[in-house]
Amino acid sequence: MFKTAFLAALLAAPALPAFAQAADKPEVSSGFYRLVFVVKEMEGAKAINSREYSMTVSTSRNSAIRTGTRIPFEHAPGQYQYADVGVNIDCKATETTHGFVSLGIVAEISSLAAMPDNVATPKQPVIRQNKWTSDVLVPLRKATTVFYSDDLAGKRQMQLEVTATP
Repeated sequence: MFKTAFLAALLAAPALPAFAQAADKPEVSSGFYRLVFVVKEMEGAKAINSREYSMTVSTSRNSAIRTGTRIPFEHAPGQYQYADVGVNIDCKATETTHGFVSLGIVAEISSLAAMPDNVATPKQPVIRQNKWTSDVLVPLRKATTVFYSDDLAGKRQMQLEVTATP
């Protein structure tokens, strides 16, 4: 039995340095990443609304998500303009370093503001907007909040979270 265990250990020994070297190598990137963005509307520590958006980005091109509604409003009698309301995300991956990916993100999240019951509905829409632009470093395969901002009219907070997977 001792001989069998000794032989098994002797045969496995050359594989140990190779395994250690493979673990030390930085992750090789194909230049493409799947990004999952989660937009969360928070009240305190509780998410009261959450939406998910996904895209594949390349290190050689910009990618974009556009989703929303065009809201018409009358700016003069019989003359209408439109406001785009929804989610716009522009992104480009630039490089991978030691388990992190560098992303250039431009995000705009807008919606129609709810009017309090005691306020008459205005003729023009009231739009609330969050807009963020930054270069961020995100760990691979880990959900990371990259942007957040407080609602100026209340105690809510808007957050943008991203998970990057090669």
